[in-house]
Amino acid sequence: MGKAVSIRLPDDIAERLEQVSKEIHRNKTFIIKSALKKYLDEYADYQIALDRLRDKDDQIISADEMRKSLGV
Repeated sequence: MGKAVSIRLPDDIAERLEQVSKEIHRNKTFIIKSALKKYLDEYADYQIALDRLRDKDDQIISADEMRKSLGV
């Protein structure tokens, strides 16, 4: 069992959530959990990329250099 979280949604988002829930025959909790998981996964990837971009010691190579090193 997980932890309960309470949020207040703007009317337009709540209506869209209700509509999607009916269209895909899934409850709103499923949709919210799926969307939040995807957001958090993408945010983690974004943060890793941002950290690497800010790291002055991390070598940056072009797409051409990458293809050449992979033999593509």
